[in-house]
Amino acid sequence: MILKLEGIRKELELSRDIRQTIIPNLSLQIKAGEFVAITGPSGSGKSTLLYIMGGLDKPTAGKVWLDGDAITEKNETEMNHIRNEKIGFIYQFHFLLPEFNAVDNVSMPMMINGRRSRKEIKDRAKTLLDLVEMQNKYTNKPSQLSGGQQQRVAIARALANEPKVLLGDEPTGNLDSRSADNVYQLFDRLNKELHQTVIVVTHDEEFANRAGRRINLVDGMIESDIQLKPMAEYSAPVLLKDHH
Repeated sequence: MILKLEGIRKELELSRDIRQTIIPNLSLQIKAGEFVAITGPSGSGKSTLLYIMGGLDKPTAGKVWLDGDAITEKNETEMNHIRNEKIGFIYQFHFLLPEFNAVDNVSMPMMINGRRSRKEIKDRAKTLLDLVEMQNKYTNKPSQLSGGQQQRVAIARALANEPKVLLGDEPTGNLDSRSADNVYQLFDRLNKELHQTVIVVTHDEEFANRAGRRINLVDGMIESDIQLKPMAEYSAPVLLKDHH
């Protein structure tokens, strides 16, 4: 079990006497190696749930365990460390640093982490760019890349520190259908070949139905939780893992 949420409640304080409940009471478990799509209408609590899973937001009540570690009580310094080590985030907007090239953008989380030498960082950044088929764009800055290419660089960056979980918030929301399809295929490959746990919030019906499991939220509650296909058979070797 890579992620466990128990009795999650999330309220927003709109004013001193008015509170809005986004998630009333939600429990959920996700196994390592699953590819999960979270769907639901706007305002159903999808992104809030994703940010609670990734420790970017704290629930009003309830507990979250990531990789066996209760993260709800952690302070911001501890959470920064956990996010850097165990969670890869991909957003609708790629948030690449415009003044840096592709290799430097992918290197950034590893430089913050400080576990590798400069040479190891650069080599791994190139290996990850190769993995997302950006091997001929090492020195390109974001302004020299298409939207789909920028999102590939962002995915490579999210994989930099071998995260336990890859979290995507509408990762194809800004892309044309061809680029969106390429991003889906990339997630599918990461899931099957690297046994990467992938959890994606999406409005894209086609994307959602191609995941392994689909969870639909309505008013912050799980309306349906459907296993669309069996968990991937992992015959391919697990790649890109550093052993220190």
